[in-house]
Amino acid sequence: MRLGVLDVGSNTVHLLVVDAHQGGHPLPAFSHKAELRLAEHLTDDGAIDPAGARDLRAFVAEAAAVAEDQGCEQLLAFATSAIREAPNGDAVLAEVRASTGVDLQVLSGADEARLTFLAVRRWFGWSSGRLLVLDIGGGSLEVAAGLDEVPDVAESLPLGAGRLTRDLLPGDPPSADDVRALRRYVRTEVARLVRGVTVHGRPDRVVGSSKTFRSLARIAGAAPSSEGPYAPRSLQRADLVALVERLAGLWTAERAALAGVSPRRARQLLAGAVVADAATDLLGVDRLDVSPWALREGVILRRLDGLTSSDPLG
Repeated sequence: MRLGVLDVGSNTVHLLVVDAHQGGHPLPAFSHKAELRLAEHLTDDGAIDPAGARDLRAFVAEAAAVAEDQGCEQLLAFATSAIREAPNGDAVLAEVRASTGVDLQVLSGADEARLTFLAVRRWFGWSSGRLLVLDIGGGSLEVAAGLDEVPDVAESLPLGAGRLTRDLLPGDPPSADDVRALRRYVRTEVARLVRGVTVHGRPDRVVGSSKTFRSLARIAGAAPSSEGPYAPRSLQRADLVALVERLAGLWTAERAALAGVSPRRARQLLAGAVVADAATDLLGVDRLDVSPWALREGVILRRLDGLTSSDPLG
């Protein structure tokens, strides 16, 4: 079957069209996205401003038309932290539904962590043993760990790269004092969940799944995206320490010139590196692998798992 997955994130709204069937490997067929940056369309009380809501309605309508043109049997549409935390989130969703017919489902932070964990588990397989998965989005950091497909722990913290850049890194480049303040804040927040994660045992494999981790790994020398999803990519914590220092001294335009860094994400990459550094340090991680699968793939896999099996023994 052909599925469309519409992911309304804090930075990007992304429609991914895949060909998939139960028990099979979802094959990407088409991608359509826009950098709406909803996390930057917030009023002082955290509500989505009229411009952000308008842009969201327009793109969802466009995505629904694209999904239809691509022959999708079903459109799975969901939203994450920007909508989840907005005081007017329900009203924005109602406007989207009324104007486009698309019913966006809001995922909790824990749901994001669980679905991302599922995708990573399926990608790396059972031979990876106990997994620890870190995902840095625009609005939040998700952490999940476990031995099975359902993690023992699934946590979400308000440590997204876009959010932290907007709230705590106003300069370009930011001042040394602002970077130190960001580092202190992030480490205090991450420290709150360390015991809850580590009490279940040390992971056999640690995985980073997000554009932030892919970009940081690429700067550190990992294979470019042109080599495809099966090229192994990893990131050492020692590289993260150096990257934080390096990125802190660069203008946004200079970061955008680095390998694997898109101009639109260049400004928030420093905050992402600070979060990655803190999480790996406090959780005792020396090295992590980078997963090409994350939340969208987790949503697809969960949908496929819910299909009725034609196997007479199923």
